[in-house]
Amino acid sequence: MAKLTMPFHQVLQLLFFIFSCLFFVTIQSRHHYGHSEQEQFHIVSHVSLPPSLAPEAAVARPSYSVFNVLDFGAVGDGVTDDTQAFKLAWDMACQIKSAVLLVPDGYSFMLQSTIFAGPCKTVGLVFRIDGIIMPPDGPDSWPRNISKRQWLVFYRINGMSMQGGGLVDGKGENWWNLPCKPHKGVNGTTMSGPCDSPVAIRFFMSSNLTVKGLKIKNGPQFHFRFDACHGVRVESLTIKAPAQSPNTDGIHIENTNNVQIYNSIISNGDDCISIGAGCYDVDINNITCGPSHGISIGSLGINKSRACVSNISVSDSVIQHSNNGIRIKTWQGGSGCVSKVEFSNIHMEAVRNPIIIDQYYCLTKNCSNQTSAVVINDISYSNIKGSFDVRSPPMSFACSDSIPCTNLKLTQVELLPAAKGRTVANPFCWNAYGTVLKQTIPPIYCLMEETNATIDNTLLCG
Repeated sequence: MAKLTMPFHQVLQLLFFIFSCLFFVTIQSRHHYGHSEQEQFHIVSHVSLPPSLAPEAAVARPSYSVFNVLDFGAVGDGVTDDTQAFKLAWDMACQIKSAVLLVPDGYSFMLQSTIFAGPCKTVGLVFRIDGIIMPPDGPDSWPRNISKRQWLVFYRINGMSMQGGGLVDGKGENWWNLPCKPHKGVNGTTMSGPCDSPVAIRFFMSSNLTVKGLKIKNGPQFHFRFDACHGVRVESLTIKAPAQSPNTDGIHIENTNNVQIYNSIISNGDDCISIGAGCYDVDINNITCGPSHGISIGSLGINKSRACVSNISVSDSVIQHSNNGIRIKTWQGGSGCVSKVEFSNIHMEAVRNPIIIDQYYCLTKNCSNQTSAVVINDISYSNIKGSFDVRSPPMSFACSDSIPCTNLKLTQVELLPAAKGRTVANPFCWNAYGTVLKQTIPPIYCLMEETNATIDNTLLCG
């Protein structure tokens, strides 16, 4: 067989050609965030790129850098303090244009009280909780030099989404058993001793927030709290705590506007949702609430403070086995106004006080009478049906002696006693003016008709 021979200079040319081709082939590795939450590696050849899609067919998919807390030293055994690892991951994610802080499934992370501060450079930062996060177990495990009033705080954040299929376990049992808590004393009284308990998750001075899909249980106090926020969407949450757990509101908002709370299940020892002073443009829809204390506006006007709440809608929801249904509660001596509130399409199941306005709210039952009050005007109740606990009236409008409730509107209100054969209290009214557009069940005869002599509360709400 003849041997193939090649001059030495041709060998050199061939080797140079092979080396040149390899030089222009690069391996590009990026973290991509998607349904698999795994790293994906793509080999991209710059020698022969595939043809691009036509502009109208191209689909833009955001690429996120993933910051897994395990990569920053978190252990995730439920005992080790993983706070510093979370802070390091946050600091890195906060500086990246598109980032996910990942709390991975299969681990339990114990975090001390901490603040995740902005502003961040990230556009659409995702705080994804797929595992379990928890605080120290009770007040005895809480560091002495750290405030006991809050656990996880997100401060000055714009455009963040907190989501995932994981669990936030507030470990509230030992906090509920402090001697100061209402259920520990005789007849609901409190005893002396330290009483501070942490809010589980608090957003403060933040905007364009989404909280979606999480489970949270057994908060020491409020489960979620939004203070001085704008643009909040809460969706598909499950919040659970025992019916006797004190002050465990599911979601509390204060001085916050443009809020949407949708499609969530809440059962706890206080209000499912509570709306504090300074809130407006709030839409609450498709909530299953209870056992609980219902959905409340207030309490407002404590310590003679001014409180304004307006443009609130609560609709298409169920309240069950709760101490209250839809409630407005104010302290005597306050000022301000509650106006433009709509409660519609709400089903009650064995609820005590299904419809209630209480302008004599008082925790000790020894509050002195005051002449000033928060004005209540333009409140509508439409299609409120179901059953009520006969220990209290189905409707109660206890308005201030000095300033009446005005422009109350009721239509298609049908509430029947949950227990048959029991004496049923009549609806109660005090200094309440309004209109029954369609006769209620039971009939409400105590609501006074609006007259020209009635005080014009619309002026007081201006």
